[in-house]
Amino acid sequence: MAPSFTWWGKETHRGTPVVVKMENPNNWSMVELEGPSEDDFLLPNDDVSSMSPYKREKVRNKNAKQLTWVLLLKAHKAAGCLTSIASALFSLASVVRRRVAAGRTDSTDNSSTENPAVKNRFYTCIKIFLWLSVILLGFEIAAYFKGWYFSATDLQLQYLYSLDFHTFANPLAVQSVFDWFYSKWVLIRVEYLAPPLQFLANGCIVLFLIQSVDRLVLCLGCLWVKMKKIKPIAKEGAMDLESGDGSGYYPMVLVQIPMCNEKEVYQQSIGAVCCLEWPKSRLLIQVLDDSDDPITQTLINEEVRKWQKEGANIVYRHRVNREGYKAGNLKSAMNCSYVKDYEFVTIFDADFQPMPDFLKRTVPYFKDNEDIGLVQARWSFVNKDENLLTRLQHVNLAFHFEVEQQVNGIFLNFFGFNGTAGVWRIKALEESGGWLERTTVEDMDIAVRAHLHGWKFIFLNDVECQCELPESYEAYRKQQHRWHSGPMQLFRVCLPAIIKSKISIWKKGNLIFLFFLLRKLILPFYSFTLFCIILPMTMFIPEATLPSWVVSYVPATMSFLNILPSPKSFPFIVPYLLFENTMSVTKFNAMVSGLFQLGSAYEWVVTKKSGRSSEGDLASLAEEKPKHQRVASEEWTATKKSGHSSEGDLTLLVDGKPKHQRGVSVPDLEELREEIKEKEKKASRKKKHNRIYTKELALAFLLLTASLRSLLSAQGIHFYFLLFQGISFLLVGLDLIGEQVD
Repeated sequence: MAPSFTWWGKETHRGTPVVVKMENPNNWSMVELEGPSEDDFLLPNDDVSSMSPYKREKVRNKNAKQLTWVLLLKAHKAAGCLTSIASALFSLASVVRRRVAAGRTDSTDNSSTENPAVKNRFYTCIKIFLWLSVILLGFEIAAYFKGWYFSATDLQLQYLYSLDFHTFANPLAVQSVFDWFYSKWVLIRVEYLAPPLQFLANGCIVLFLIQSVDRLVLCLGCLWVKMKKIKPIAKEGAMDLESGDGSGYYPMVLVQIPMCNEKEVYQQSIGAVCCLEWPKSRLLIQVLDDSDDPITQTLINEEVRKWQKEGANIVYRHRVNREGYKAGNLKSAMNCSYVKDYEFVTIFDADFQPMPDFLKRTVPYFKDNEDIGLVQARWSFVNKDENLLTRLQHVNLAFHFEVEQQVNGIFLNFFGFNGTAGVWRIKALEESGGWLERTTVEDMDIAVRAHLHGWKFIFLNDVECQCELPESYEAYRKQQHRWHSGPMQLFRVCLPAIIKSKISIWKKGNLIFLFFLLRKLILPFYSFTLFCIILPMTMFIPEATLPSWVVSYVPATMSFLNILPSPKSFPFIVPYLLFENTMSVTKFNAMVSGLFQLGSAYEWVVTKKSGRSSEGDLASLAEEKPKHQRVASEEWTATKKSGHSSEGDLTLLVDGKPKHQRGVSVPDLEELREEIKEKEKKASRKKKHNRIYTKELALAFLLLTASLRSLLSAQGIHFYFLLFQGISFLLVGLDLIGEQVD
């Protein structure tokens, strides 16, 4: 600042200090700007002409100098932004180049059990649409430059007929071959192609509006629940939290942890379940291992033995044959003779970590409620902020729990069981037929059958159980394929049972039309058909139109409603809208596979876990363990390190009773872990990599081609939607949205 001196000789500073943030801290310079004087604050109506010429020139130079520096600072900031954008684009281009050069696509994925012929059929149809769109785009561009440009009002049959009549009335008129072909093409569009396309578009719009109304009703129901503070209430005195093992409501509870080759997360789930606050004599934990890797089997078995030494009532079960996948695993465990002594069963997947008071907050709802068959807790996610993919998944699942399951649980006493973090009454399972292996959604299967037998469900929105979200697009894609093909399989096999059941007519209607048809079949159908097929086709057949409110306003409103349960995700509302339409290709393919029982309908791939939630939560659980358990753990660790078994007996549970095995040696777990690390390194070099997804990539080029065609018709909203949706498909097709493997 420019110094000034008062009449008593002290130096003062005028003006406001300016802090300049430079992009490159190693290249900076300090500039002294003069502070404003009284002349800078002259009112507009002041007589500037009365100032002396020297003073006017001084004020003019001072303002010009300040404006110059402000412009220089803004230019420097803009240059820094452009540099950052250019660097990001260069890095992105480098990643894309390496990915394309690698040539790894989803067609080379050997982990998929899908029939290659069935897998390629859908991709072939998309490629046909793509090539047709490219040919038509070239045709339309050539017609545009030859003057064949029609506004919306000119696309009428009368106009085209007048062109033909003019040519017929004047035989000497020369009409080029191109003009003749294009005029015939326009007539074919108007008379034969546009009517059926418009009919299909109108049908999809009706389905879209019905589904939007359903979504709106659910949101209004959720608003009503929050305004009235409605929630399930357990019977008073159902649980005395301060009582000992001899008092309070402590029924016999069986806890099951099904897992398969999940060595990244087995410790955290077993540790969290073993720390549940429940009388030891009234709790049994089953670790149901379907792993086919001998090292993983040994590690899980040793983890179980460690907790047995610490006093946990836990048993390890391993199946040699993985028939029936998870349903077969649970069914086999329920056939144990000691299960008849237990009243309730709780299921936790391998990546779930219940809080110690989980059973105390869920089991009391069964007391004096003999018609309650299931109490379901909400999921929470430890890695929801890991990348863009996990953030978008969190938006979907937050709406699923906060709105769909909570509203259906309160008003209908029915919702789909989530497969984990729920407590079942064993009597309800048995009366409903138990676990069946007929579909890949055994959780939804048992829920529907229990509902048909009159059992009621309770959803607890305030009881959470931590778990993981898939961090790679490959894992998420396979999970969504199973989640959307399974319901269609189930709908086929249980529709006769629904019709013949003794439940009320409106409950049958809710199951058939809302639960299955609208939310499991119609939603993926119209999402893919309307926005990925019909909308691009209307660009090449402009006589069939989609209103702007269908393309932008209604989808934006639905996205806004979906994102309400997770308000921190509002900055991702546009990526969420685009990503949901992008995932429609996977969901549509899965829905068709399940409905028509194609090869991929019975594909079951265990979702890969990273084990990110194991450290902090298990540390907090360890602090809550009793002192004698921590001492036992330390002694067990010391025994393992010495490579010997200091005790001759290792206790196992068989049929709920302790059984001693003598002379069982304890393997060196450190060597096993080192061997696992080596195997993981080799596997990562061979298998873990990003892929190119051909269907998504083909749809990206289809949408981008249609966006170019929309420019010829000056359709603004349609152009921007197709452009950004095509870019979204392109990013997903190049696997740039989830975990990036170096």
